[in-house]
Amino acid sequence: MTQTPPNTRTSPQANVAEFSVSELANAIKRALEEGFGYVRLRGEVSGFRGPHSSGHCYFAMKDDKSKVDAVIWKGVYGKLRFRPEEGMEVIATGKISSFPGSSKYQIVIEALEPAGIGALMVQLEERKKRLAAEGLFAPERKRAIPFLPRVVGIVTSPTGAVIRDMLAGFTERFPTRVIIWPARVQGEGSSAEVAAAIRGFNALPEGGAIPRPDILIVARGGGSMEDLWGFNDEAVVRAVAESALPVISAVGHETDWTLIDLVADARAPTPTKAAEWAVPKYADLVGQTSDLGRRLFIAARRHSESARQSFDANAGRLDLALRGFVQKRHTQYASASARLPSLRSLLASPRQRFDATGRRLGRALLANTRTHTTHHARLAARLQPRLIEMRLMRTRDRLETLSRRSLEGLIRSAGGRRVRLERLAGRISVEPLRQRLARTSQRLTELDGRAVQAMNNRIEARRRALQSTTQMLASLSYQSVLSRGYAVVRDAEGAMVRAAVAVSAGQGLEIEFADGRIDAQVKGPAALKPGALATTPGKAAPKPRSSGPASGPAPARGQGSLF
Repeated sequence: MTQTPPNTRTSPQANVAEFSVSELANAIKRALEEGFGYVRLRGEVSGFRGPHSSGHCYFAMKDDKSKVDAVIWKGVYGKLRFRPEEGMEVIATGKISSFPGSSKYQIVIEALEPAGIGALMVQLEERKKRLAAEGLFAPERKRAIPFLPRVVGIVTSPTGAVIRDMLAGFTERFPTRVIIWPARVQGEGSSAEVAAAIRGFNALPEGGAIPRPDILIVARGGGSMEDLWGFNDEAVVRAVAESALPVISAVGHETDWTLIDLVADARAPTPTKAAEWAVPKYADLVGQTSDLGRRLFIAARRHSESARQSFDANAGRLDLALRGFVQKRHTQYASASARLPSLRSLLASPRQRFDATGRRLGRALLANTRTHTTHHARLAARLQPRLIEMRLMRTRDRLETLSRRSLEGLIRSAGGRRVRLERLAGRISVEPLRQRLARTSQRLTELDGRAVQAMNNRIEARRRALQSTTQMLASLSYQSVLSRGYAVVRDAEGAMVRAAVAVSAGQGLEIEFADGRIDAQVKGPAALKPGALATTPGKAAPKPRSSGPASGPAPARGQGSLF
């Protein structure tokens, strides 16, 4: 049995819209962007080789079953706080789109974060083990913090609250010269700036225009692990390890830790505590100095008393020894007096010498005592804390004089620069800015007029299209056919009557003309034309009947079915 080919005029394919390849690709692109305007996708980074020569990044995100192409535009990649790496599990936020040139869909990433804190911790532990194996965290590499540094270098953000708290701590404890190296402490490029600041402080020469610090403090307030991630960077850790100056790490709060804490010479729990560790407290120094002076005075007095007591004891022993010697000699002389020719003549000269020696010995003892007393008094006068206080006062006066001279020099320098600035301000004219504003205003006015004209033209085109569509709708409407003398017949249910055999005697009808509707009733069966046979599905064709006159206006002779 052969089949006849379908009629192309009535085939369903004839009504399908025709697309070009570009139109279809762009339609699919719009459908993807509208259906998946904002999604979060979790997967493993695959095929990441760093930014392209154009600055964009092209790679894929996959799991154990599927893979989706991904792209990060150059502007977004420069603002990412977290950089993707090959094999890392991440969570990407962006929109689904397609590239019409290759008929592939992809996710355009706008934000990127690691898939949980575990990924960062794994990366951090691996980096910690590798740097520890190189000996960067060894305790023997730690250096002692200077007791009273003359200059303190701080690496931090100059706009945060951290530097204000640290400067207040220096002012309260011991006024010290502080040099701040501004650096970003969070976000893209922060690690490079911190490492450059540490190396820059170490590169300052001794006795240069900018004094070389005696100690460095790397400070930042608290934050999340992602905020502090820049201080886990290998470049920062190696810069601290290579620093010839002692480094105090003051990053985050006491519970936070980074790799810079392990390589630094000291780790302060807070930035304020780092300022307290860097310099001693002035009141404590004054108290210690006073206590040492008091202890020195007491020790000198005790030494003088001990020397005086030793002298008195030695003088008593010397007197006893002299008396014993004299008594012994006297005994010898008495025993030998019998053998001496004359006792008076023998004892006269020794007695005289003895008396002279006794007189000289007393004066010598008194002179020696006075000499030692004077010497001890001079030592006691030189050991008084009042002299140290006077020296401190003189040093304080000298510092105040230098501070006043520095302030006067700064005022003179600022005055000269203010005069030069006023001269330059007088030479600067705002006329070019006014002319540019005038040209810009004129340009905006022209663009506004062009925009209004374009909008009016677009509205007029849409109005003409609407009128054309309205006219076509009116020409195709059946009401325009009714105006030419035709009528529409409906039964009681409102269904259209298309043939006379579909009505029976006594049936109510409704006839619609161009100017209104009337009700009618069938009085007799319709008479069929020769050769005409109307059938109803599922029913036999009725026998021909003669039609009687109908109430109401009759349709025109020869009028056929409208539909």
